[in-house]
Amino acid sequence: MSVKRTLLITGLSLFSIIALIAVFTSWYTVDESEQAVVITFGQADETITDSGLHFKLPWPVQKVEILSKETYSLQFGYEQTEDGVIESYDNETKMITGDENIVLTDLVVQWKITDPKKYLFNSEDPKQILHNATSSAIRSIIGSTTIDNALTNGKADIELFTRDLLVSLVDKYDIGVSILGVKLQDVELPNKEVRAAFTAVTDARETKSTKTNEAAKYKNQKLSEAQGEVSAIKSRAEGEKIARIQQAEGEVAIFNDLYKEYEGNKDITRQRLILETLENVLPNTQIYIMNDDGETLKYLPLQPTATSPVKTEESSEGSDKQ
Repeated sequence: MSVKRTLLITGLSLFSIIALIAVFTSWYTVDESEQAVVITFGQADETITDSGLHFKLPWPVQKVEILSKETYSLQFGYEQTEDGVIESYDNETKMITGDENIVLTDLVVQWKITDPKKYLFNSEDPKQILHNATSSAIRSIIGSTTIDNALTNGKADIELFTRDLLVSLVDKYDIGVSILGVKLQDVELPNKEVRAAFTAVTDARETKSTKTNEAAKYKNQKLSEAQGEVSAIKSRAEGEKIARIQQAEGEVAIFNDLYKEYEGNKDITRQRLILETLENVLPNTQIYIMNDDGETLKYLPLQPTATSPVKTEESSEGSDKQ
């Protein structure tokens, strides 16, 4: 009787334990920054991306792997500790350029998990695969780049080409991650003296670029000023041209009017022209018009003085008449 009771108690205890396990392993929560994969008997079954409370079959039938949606940073060539100390790995970053020079290159790769099933089941260690792919990509690009470009103005191209090559490698490995960006942290020479020499070269190139830009700016300024002067000269010349044309047209019109008068009264017009010419040639000379009919002398002053009015003097014949 005691044996049966013991078995019963043991059975109830096991059932209670199983019930508790079933209750506590039949639900799970997913945060907004998380995604989950439901695994049934070791095989990926469903991907959960909606946040909130979810239910599943109790363990060991189903279990859940929760992964982050955040963006991860792969630090290649160095590692920054929690205390902010940066530890460099020169053996990892030492590379040969296309012109057979040695440089130290470290970079950061931004990546995120886009397919949780592939990330969990297509590889044993996807982070290590990504690290190896990054090493292969950057060494390939540096190996086809000259040292001048690697140390000066070719860094942007190195980042772009490395990202493209790394994306193609990750797609080929199919490990469920996506590459968001590649950022070079530093490309330098292992020797301090050579590094200083290249720094001087870089400074000289920047100075040259600055001087070239200043010269181009000065050139453009002078060209603008010259073009402005040319435009002003052309405008003045055009104005003088129009003025002279109008003056000539006016003189022609005056001449035509004068010629019409001349055609009607040739003698009077001829005398008028002679008088006007004399006035222009001899501006301060008293001019008299005289008419001698034999016994009488008459004259007319054309430019009287301001104090005396114009008078007409007659011969003694007038006095005799008085």
